[in-house]
Amino acid sequence: MTSCLVTVYIPSHNYGKFVGSAIESVLKQSLGDWELLLIDDGSSDNTLEVLNLYKAHPKIRIFQTQGIGLPAVCNLAISNANGKYLIRLDGDDLFHEDILLVLANQLEQNPNAALAFPDYFLMDDFGDVYHHEQRERIFDGNHIADKPPNGAGTLMRMSILKDLGGYREDLGAQDGLDIWTRIENKFAVKNVNLPLFYYRRHDSNLTKNSYRITAARRQIKKDAIAKEYGDNHPITAIIPCRENFDFRTNLWDAKVGSSTLLERDIKVCLASDLIDHVIVACDNEAAKNTVNKFNDPRLSFFLRDMKSTIRSSNIVPTINAILEKVVQPSINGITVIRYIQTPFVTSGTLDESISSLILNEVDSSLGVRPIKSSLFKRTRNGLDSLNSHQRIATDLDEFYVDSQTFSATRNRCLQKGSVISASAVCFEVSEKESFFINSEEDLIIANSLVKNDT
Repeated sequence: MTSCLVTVYIPSHNYGKFVGSAIESVLKQSLGDWELLLIDDGSSDNTLEVLNLYKAHPKIRIFQTQGIGLPAVCNLAISNANGKYLIRLDGDDLFHEDILLVLANQLEQNPNAALAFPDYFLMDDFGDVYHHEQRERIFDGNHIADKPPNGAGTLMRMSILKDLGGYREDLGAQDGLDIWTRIENKFAVKNVNLPLFYYRRHDSNLTKNSYRITAARRQIKKDAIAKEYGDNHPITAIIPCRENFDFRTNLWDAKVGSSTLLERDIKVCLASDLIDHVIVACDNEAAKNTVNKFNDPRLSFFLRDMKSTIRSSNIVPTINAILEKVVQPSINGITVIRYIQTPFVTSGTLDESISSLILNEVDSSLGVRPIKSSLFKRTRNGLDSLNSHQRIATDLDEFYVDSQTFSATRNRCLQKGSVISASAVCFEVSEKESFFINSEEDLIIANSLVKNDT
C-alpha cells in the first residue's frame, strides 16, 4: 500500500460486540488520507468474524496474533504502518469524525511536536456519554506534565516513534506513560481542548487491572530517571518515632504480624535500592536496639530531643539537624520522611516517591488518595460544594487527601523550612497502603489484614 498521512490501528481482544462500531467511526472520518490496520490478538469471541466484514475495503488490512499483548501489538502496527502519523483506537472505543483532521493539522503546523491529543468523553457499556474529560493546555494552563495522555486517541509522529524504538513489551501496561516519559522533556507536545474521542468504561477494561498498572507505572518511572539518579544524592529515608504522645507509649514497638512497626518500616526502606541512608529518629534509646538488629551500613540511629516530639512541634528543624549531623547533605539531595503508622507501604511506593520527584523536575512528591465523595465548605448562606461532580471536568478539578504514608522533598526546601513545596506532584497510593493506625482498634484491624494475607 502507498504512503498516507495517518495510520489508524485497532487492536481487539474479545471486543467483538464493540469493534464493528470502532471501525465504522474510522470510516466516517472527515480526513480521507488514512489507512486502517485491524489486529485480532488471540480473541475467543467473534472478533475475527467482525473484522473480516471489512477485508475487501481498499484501505484496510487485517492481522492475527496469538495473545501477544497490547505493547507488542503496538509495535506490530509501527512495523506495518505506511502513515506519517500513527494513532490507536482500542476495539471498545470510538473516534469523533474529525479527530484525524484536527490532530493531523496540529502536527502538520508544529513540525517539532512529537504528538497531539484531544479531550475525550467517557461512555458506558451501552455507549451513553456521562462525562467530558478536559485537559488543561500543557505548559500554558498546566505547568507540570505528570499525567500522560491516553495511549489511545493520541496521534504520534512515526519518525519519532521509530527513533525511540517503539514500545516496551516487558510490562504489559501503561504504554502511554512509557512513551510520555521518553518524549516529554525532548519534544513539544500539543493538546486540543475538543472532545474527539469516546473512551468506554466497563468491567473488562485493561485499566481495571490495578496491580499490573501500578507495577508497570513504577518500573517506567524508575527506569526513566536512571541517568538523572546520580545527580540527586544523597537520598535519605528518615523514620521519626517517639516514646509519648501517641495512643500508646512507644507505638513504634507495637507488633503488626511478627514484626514491630519500626522493624517493618526499616525493612521497607532498606529494600529500596534508591535510598542511600536510613535513619531512625526517636527520643527513646530503646529504639536503638531495634536498629542494631539490622546489619546494614546504610542504617543508623538519631536520638531526638523529647521536646521535638510533641504533636504541635514542626518536624523540619529535627530533620535538618539529622541531615546535618548524620548525612551532611547536598542541597540537591532528597529526603523521604516515612511514618510508622502506615505499615503496609511497600518499597515500590518509596521508590515511586523518589522517581516521581526527579522525573517531573519538582521539589516534592507525596502519596495521595483520590476524594470521590462530595466536599462542602460552610458559608454564611449554608454549604458550598467544593468538588461538585460536573459533566465537564479538567485534570485541575481533582481533589486528593494526603495518605499520610510519606513525603519526599529536596533538601533545599527543608533548609528553607518546608516539607512540601509549592512545586509538588502526587501519585495515588492503594487503600491498603494508606491504612493509618491511630487507635488500638486500628492495630487490631492491621493484624487481621496481615493474617488475611498469609
